[in-house]
Amino acid sequence: MRRQVICFVSYTSSLSDERSWSRRSRELQKKMHSTSFLQSPRSTALLRSSPAIASSSSSNVYATSLAIPIQWRKKSSLAKNLVQIRHRRAGKTMMFVQDPASMSNLWRWAKEKGVSAPAVELATVEEGLGLVAKKDLSRNELVLEVPKRVWISSDAVAADPEMRRFCGGLRPWVSLALFILRERAKGAESFWKPYLDILPASTDSPLFWSEEQLSELQGTQLLNTVQGVKDFLRSEFLKVEEEILLPYKSVFPSPITFEDFVWAFGIIRSRTLSGLSGENLTLIPVADFVNHSPKITSKDSPWEIKGKGLFSREEIFSLRTTVPIKVGEQVFIQYDLGKSNAELALDYGFIERTPDRDSYTLTLGIPESEEFLDDKLDIAESNGLGETSYFDIYLDQSLPPLMIPYLRLLALGGSDCFLLEALFRNSVWGHLELPVSYQNEGQICRVIRDACRSALSGYQTTIEEDESILEAGSLDKRLEIAVWIRKGEKKVLKQIDMGFEEREKELDVLEYYQERRLKDLGLVGEQGEIIFWEK
Repeated sequence: MRRQVICFVSYTSSLSDERSWSRRSRELQKKMHSTSFLQSPRSTALLRSSPAIASSSSSNVYATSLAIPIQWRKKSSLAKNLVQIRHRRAGKTMMFVQDPASMSNLWRWAKEKGVSAPAVELATVEEGLGLVAKKDLSRNELVLEVPKRVWISSDAVAADPEMRRFCGGLRPWVSLALFILRERAKGAESFWKPYLDILPASTDSPLFWSEEQLSELQGTQLLNTVQGVKDFLRSEFLKVEEEILLPYKSVFPSPITFEDFVWAFGIIRSRTLSGLSGENLTLIPVADFVNHSPKITSKDSPWEIKGKGLFSREEIFSLRTTVPIKVGEQVFIQYDLGKSNAELALDYGFIERTPDRDSYTLTLGIPESEEFLDDKLDIAESNGLGETSYFDIYLDQSLPPLMIPYLRLLALGGSDCFLLEALFRNSVWGHLELPVSYQNEGQICRVIRDACRSALSGYQTTIEEDESILEAGSLDKRLEIAVWIRKGEKKVLKQIDMGFEEREKELDVLEYYQERRLKDLGLVGEQGEIIFWEK
């Protein structure tokens, strides 16, 4: 998501620290190249961002913005004699263009390969495709079992003699993407053909949106993330093309384009169940058609991987119900309670129409120009934070507990810098959990409020206008996602701004470090009166 990057400096400056910005961008680029990239879109935080300055007193605010002034265009219709259905799998909405025979072929293939689904069947549902109960099911009842020989995983890649020659050194998701593309190109020769045939040509993730559609996300953090992911994927593709696709044309006889690479990435990202990522990245055919429901709120995993039998070495994927289900009803699971609407949209191509998922991420950082960089960084790292830290703020929820102390640390300057001395190193965080000084508290209020106003100015519409658009209904699915995302971000920004506005009004009545210290020494009473000691 697009990040509002806020850096405090202990002196007045009107110029942004480009060197510090570049360093943070390089750090985030390194994170994007880790095996955990698929797990969270946060790794794209600063890519394609340009620092714009909003100065406040003795601090600088670095904000990011990206404008694409293009109008919305209606999507073209699909070919006749084909069934178009939208499939929201685990939150993702997918575009399927298929004939009914594809479903029968997949189900028959799955059963032939050992998939057991005694209580459900693959069916067309409101969301698209899903697993529907053939009988009443109680909670924790078996839904289906999928043997490992059907999975598409790193083990499947390693079992391919051609692929394992060069995929050993690749990140798991890259090798899996190439494997899927190679299998798809094999056609009828592929073991997974019935499964690959039914996969969608795209999803409603913004990764697949046109420039016109992306323009509806102007001002949002999600837009910047999408651009960052695309840039990252292009750099990965160019490297793969140079090192693998061109030198090993015998392994990849059919040309693989950048669009193919993005498609494979989107399929993996959207169809991988929570917990099967990183080194364990795995696609589970058939199981990945179970749909998401916001009504499922249990944190218990509905699936497990276990041995097939007492003496069998083969592993199976086992899925169970999380709630009682009546015959004819669809089996649902919860994909991830911790994801925001922007993350759900990026991963799966859907949002939940509830404020609980609306969020905005503030990125706070210590600039390299900071005089006390080493001291502040040492204190931050001792408390689980760093030179740059991310704070996800959700609508109608309190601020992350570490955010205010971290802000006070960043804003420490002038006469407050004594708290950075080694004498206070073990106790400084406790002091930062309470107001330090009028100047320090006032500065963080001004900087955060300036940052919120700067971010809000980047949107094309107001909250009221977005709400009117949503109330009108009959929206294109992607437009609905865009409007909800930008409305949610703006509401969170307004909430942050109002919270710090209230804090500003309390500056004169807050108790600061020096007053607390005098009370501890017995020199000031509870009402702030000076205590005189007589002989």
